[in-house]
Amino acid sequence: MKIGRSTAKDGLRNNIEYYVLTHFRWFWNLVQKNNYLKRRINKFLINNAIYKIPTRPYPFSTMASYTSWDSLTDRKYSGRHLPPVDQGYGKLPSPETIAETLFVRKGKEILSPKSTLLFSYFAQWFTDGFLRTDRNNNLKNTSNHEIDISPVYGLNKDITNILRLHQDGKLRYQTIDGEVYPPYYFENGQVKEEFKELPPPIFREEWTTPEQKDRLFALGNERGNVQIGYVMMNTLFLREHNRICDVLAQTYKDWDDERLFQTARNIVIVLLLQIAIEEYINHITPYHFKFIVDPTAFTNEKWYRQNWMTVEFNLLYRWHSLVPNKVVLDDVELPIEKTQWNNDLITSRGLGKLFDAASRQPAGDIGLHNTPHFILNTDINSIKLGRDAQLASYNDYREMCKFPRVTDFNQITEDEGTQKDLKDLYGHVDNIEYYAGLFAEDTRQDSALSPLIGRLVGIDAFSQALTNPLLAENVFNEKTFSPIGMKIIQATHNLSDVLHRNIAPTDKRFLVSMSQIS
Repeated sequence: MKIGRSTAKDGLRNNIEYYVLTHFRWFWNLVQKNNYLKRRINKFLINNAIYKIPTRPYPFSTMASYTSWDSLTDRKYSGRHLPPVDQGYGKLPSPETIAETLFVRKGKEILSPKSTLLFSYFAQWFTDGFLRTDRNNNLKNTSNHEIDISPVYGLNKDITNILRLHQDGKLRYQTIDGEVYPPYYFENGQVKEEFKELPPPIFREEWTTPEQKDRLFALGNERGNVQIGYVMMNTLFLREHNRICDVLAQTYKDWDDERLFQTARNIVIVLLLQIAIEEYINHITPYHFKFIVDPTAFTNEKWYRQNWMTVEFNLLYRWHSLVPNKVVLDDVELPIEKTQWNNDLITSRGLGKLFDAASRQPAGDIGLHNTPHFILNTDINSIKLGRDAQLASYNDYREMCKFPRVTDFNQITEDEGTQKDLKDLYGHVDNIEYYAGLFAEDTRQDSALSPLIGRLVGIDAFSQALTNPLLAENVFNEKTFSPIGMKIIQATHNLSDVLHRNIAPTDKRFLVSMSQIS
């Protein structure tokens, strides 16, 4: 079991920064009451995080081991932080052996002391919008490299047009028991005519009854039906888009379908960016200071460059250990597999109950020895991707991120069993692969992540969220979003705000939290 990781080998500057940000609550509360100070400190801390490593454009991609014009411009290949190296993978155990030894959950899951199942749902849905490995070549991707809510709107204009209602700016929808949901993709086992050009949903026939197949939704992401968390998020943001269209149409009566759609979409994307920073990232960190989205603060920074998702970022987000063995709905425990491709679980209960239930259940802890066996193959494939990309070692990435290189296995984790497993598999700490090392580190107290994962998440999350075109200084204004759209943006900071204006009126206030409530 994890008993807390010593920070002695994280470096003096890192430890001082961590100590200051996790102590002196009174000071941080005072700072955040002053808007000027809050914005200044917010800018300083975000820049401090991003400048820990060299900024984009990166000289290398997964295209080749050297720099070329194509490798600097062809974003179908994934970016990379460090150049490829010969790690001598042939001398290491197979990916299957490493996954079986280090990653698979043996018996009862290890639960997170901080994160709820809602955090797991949001993380998976959110990142699947821009971390998209090409199924035919894992060195390539199918990403737009933007936080553009492609799970709702699709990856390109053709898909978007299929999903649109082309009336009042809205997305296609259906009403079930008085609540709005995406439309069904199939009818009597056949693809509906209007969705024949839409990429088909991915599902496993052997795990899906004909009735469940007919309940799969038409969504922007082919993985959008894979489990109820995906569908909850897609449904919520579809409702918010259509709700905003109604608000805009009531205020700007001369706007046509196109302007209503485009403006609502702009607003929804910014809402997600705010939730990603102000709820999701603030949940991940253990800091007393809470980050905010300050759109005009960073446009002159040298990191303010075109987005390009990296292979390292893709791999560090393989948080399979978040997935619990069971999900509790209406006080009934369901094996997690029963929540896959089973949309009746959602339409029979409604979003309010589902968000509340997910907020009351712990997620799994992010780390080793905690991947459910039925998705272990994803860890095997992740190790293979690291080897195919010839990623540098775990220690090399620590050095890149301004952490001291570890010299002993006990500097990675205090769990003696994990130390032994790492030593048996790798022999020496310098042989530990990036993917294994990321998840071998113990999480810091009150954080959802280990130090190296946390640093890399912060670097990429801030530098690829805050460069969104909608946050640019000449774009983030009432002309883009409308005056009423700006009011919606200013009034929205978390998922609870969005949920409670998109469910039937009720006196009940549902719990919506990524953090466990003590």
